[in-house]
Amino acid sequence: MTKRFRNWALLSTLISMVVVPAAKAQDRRIITEPVAPHTVCDRPVPSGKEDTTTLQDAIDQCPSGAAVYLGRGEFRSGPLEMKSGVTLWVGRGAMLIAIPEPAAYDRGLGQCGRIAGKGDGCRPFISFSKTRGGGIYGEGIIDGQGGATIGGGAETWWQLARRAQAEGGNQNAPRLIQIDHAQDITLSGVTLRNSPNFHVAMNRVEGATFWGITIDSPADARNTDGIDPGASQDVTITHSSIRTGDDNIAIKAGDNGSSSHISIIDNYFGWGHGMSIGSEVNSGVRDILVRNLTLDGTTSGLRIKSDVSRGGLVESVTYEYVCLRGNRWPLAFDTKYDPRAQGTRVPVYRQIVLRHVHGDTGVLLMRGLDEGHKLDVTLEDVRFANSATWQVEHVKATANHSDVSPPLPGRATQPLQRGSEVCSRAFGDGNR
Repeated sequence: MTKRFRNWALLSTLISMVVVPAAKAQDRRIITEPVAPHTVCDRPVPSGKEDTTTLQDAIDQCPSGAAVYLGRGEFRSGPLEMKSGVTLWVGRGAMLIAIPEPAAYDRGLGQCGRIAGKGDGCRPFISFSKTRGGGIYGEGIIDGQGGATIGGGAETWWQLARRAQAEGGNQNAPRLIQIDHAQDITLSGVTLRNSPNFHVAMNRVEGATFWGITIDSPADARNTDGIDPGASQDVTITHSSIRTGDDNIAIKAGDNGSSSHISIIDNYFGWGHGMSIGSEVNSGVRDILVRNLTLDGTTSGLRIKSDVSRGGLVESVTYEYVCLRGNRWPLAFDTKYDPRAQGTRVPVYRQIVLRHVHGDTGVLLMRGLDEGHKLDVTLEDVRFANSATWQVEHVKATANHSDVSPPLPGRATQPLQRGSEVCSRAFGDGNR
């Protein structure tokens, strides 16, 4: 995976420099590669036991603009709360490990590590709450220990999640990183792995940059989303590699607010559920740019999902220069995500643009709600294998017939197209 990602990253950078035109739907900030803070305020040393107090004290006493530096070794910790302007620098060879003790994360009701009607009984491992500036930097690893037995018992966080799915209810497991009501947060270079729940969850964030992040969890680890921008604006996720047991990225907009001006550029997705918007979009999602994305083996590829229980307006979403392979649903734009859902929150998807999107086989699903709420999509150079199948319902599609293969239902058959050379290189096939 590492060699393939390097090859892909180099290629996608060249594409973005040479052939990709400017687009309006994106982060409104000017984004450059993050650099490490010039000042290190503390260099804690791992104790070989639990380091929560040492690390939290170092963060609390660090001045804005400086970093707490973790050098080589394993630091074991419970929940940590970040401070405005402070960076947690996880250096090469360092590993920050979340202790698998539900009591350490419990919010005071004894629910963490249990199945309940709600799933909000645990504090996150690392939280940015009402902070501005700072973030996480470095080439080290933050490990959530999702596969470790919890509380001295015989069940892991991930097994708890599977049991909740089977029995009904929600697992109470900590998220790895929660960014809440914060501004100008940066994560750069670090590897996040094995989260008990979502790796990065965002709520009402204004300005966030994720540059060169690696997120890695098993394909069967339930509810381990990669990065979920929720009710957030001006977010960039770039040069990152993500494989998880759920959505690689999911943009959400529930009752807490809308999401807009998000750029997802030059990224690689391995296993997971794909590049998603939804399912909560009732407050609205708009001005999203997905460019130079490789989706290799994700179950869904490009996905917008909602229904009448949590629908809303999704508009001005552009996907361009996307390579897909080994996906069950390479395209899944669905306003009936849960066909049994009831409600009056009408999902409407409009001004959806697919440009230079290439893949192999699978189901190409585009389903609007009804004839009064058609899915509005424009297709430019959208090509899949002849074995791919369209499922189209209540859709207004704008496309040149020669630009789409296999042809949309009711359109004339086009000559077989060659595979994409760019996509072959993106998957590493041109470097063997």
